[in-house]
Amino acid sequence: MPTAPANGIELWYETIGDPNDAPLLLVSGLGSQGITWADEFCERFVREGFFVIRFDNRDVGLSTKIDSPHLNFGAELANGFSGEPVAAPYNLSDMAADAVGLLDHLGIESAHIVGASMGGMIVQTMAIEHPERVRSMTSIMSTTGERDVGHPTPEAGATLLKPPASSRDEYIGNYVDTWRILSGPVHFSDERFRTRAGIVYDRCYFPVGTGRQLLAVLASGPRAEQLREVQAPTLVIHGVIDPLVGVSGGRRTAELVPGAELVEFDDMGHDVPPGLFQPIVTAIVRHTTKVGSPSS
Repeated sequence: MPTAPANGIELWYETIGDPNDAPLLLVSGLGSQGITWADEFCERFVREGFFVIRFDNRDVGLSTKIDSPHLNFGAELANGFSGEPVAAPYNLSDMAADAVGLLDHLGIESAHIVGASMGGMIVQTMAIEHPERVRSMTSIMSTTGERDVGHPTPEAGATLLKPPASSRDEYIGNYVDTWRILSGPVHFSDERFRTRAGIVYDRCYFPVGTGRQLLAVLASGPRAEQLREVQAPTLVIHGVIDPLVGVSGGRRTAELVPGAELVEFDDMGHDVPPGLFQPIVTAIVRHTTKVGSPSS
């Protein structure tokens, strides 16, 4: 698979569909590789007339890993959770610039951008800092960076602080246990997450990168005032029972962005499950018509 020079690093990426169709950039969440945007999910967009791009963020999968030999992760994490300044190797602005660099490499002037969880924070940052590159924005199960919204439950928050696994079997077991909590009771599938765990572990297990991405989120601070100025047509999708980023985070995002549409799913946790692929795709496709037909 190809890699792209972007913002001084290399990003693994994959394109699906016809390059002459409207580009749709999918941005992954914390520690998630680009391939966790399921093939079936991507192909549904292709059938709707989109050229789909998925990629590995920096520090995950097959993209560049960031060197940070002097980083005191524990101390900086404590600073972040206590509201103190965080000295992180990079922040969400850097990750947004990575995505813009990928669009540059592909010769794409602007795209519909869709991000989940931390990916939602990245696409929000793209809309704030690179508005000319954004046709429309969809922020899924994400939040604004403000400390009083989008809180995790204690059980879900603890999943972020698990020590790294020491073997493949341990990783798979931990992964399934984590997503049993995060996905919620309606759409959880042991088989789905066990299969995905093996694939992502074998492709690249790199827990230190996930830690640095978490610091990037904590170091970036709130986006509330900047979100009030976003002009891109914006769709916010959130699960009412999301245990990791509480639904208040999505509601606040939609409240801040002028004209934003909010779509909630009562049975959706912190996951984009197969059972909701079609309603989510339908909502996003409908949303993009605000800026013209898919082929525009």
